[in-house]
Amino acid sequence: MSLQEDIMTALKEAMKAKDQTALTALRAVKSAILLAQTETGAKEELTEEQELKILQKLVKQRKDSAAIYLEQGREDLAAPELAEAEVINRFLPEAMSEEAIAQVVIDTIRKIGAEGMKDMGKVMGIVSQELAGKADGKTISNIVKAKLS
Repeated sequence: MSLQEDIMTALKEAMKAKDQTALTALRAVKSAILLAQTETGAKEELTEEQELKILQKLVKQRKDSAAIYLEQGREDLAAPELAEAEVINRFLPEAMSEEAIAQVVIDTIRKIGAEGMKDMGKVMGIVSQELAGKADGKTISNIVKAKLS
């Protein structure tokens, strides 16, 4: 079953359960996927990689919003954002551990012979492409910085 079908099924279940948080989150996912399809002008469905990037973006947006709300002492606004992020997260594959990401980074550094921060862009490009949908870009960046410095 494709991601869009999974989202529609979950959306119907959320409607039946009258779960407003899930409804809001799933409608946002559906909207983002439809928008991406119309932007590409493609009649066929998006690739799995494109769908995963959309989901990751939506989760990141909600977590960033929640962090801002928490900085401002607005727990009442942060809680729904985090709940929506959790709903969307159910459709993402399980994230890799930091140790596994670090191993991929180390292997990539050895493979391309990276030396220092001047090669960070090369390493980030290769690792980000290899771990697309499996790891957060911020986590990858922090690990690459630590290994190259």
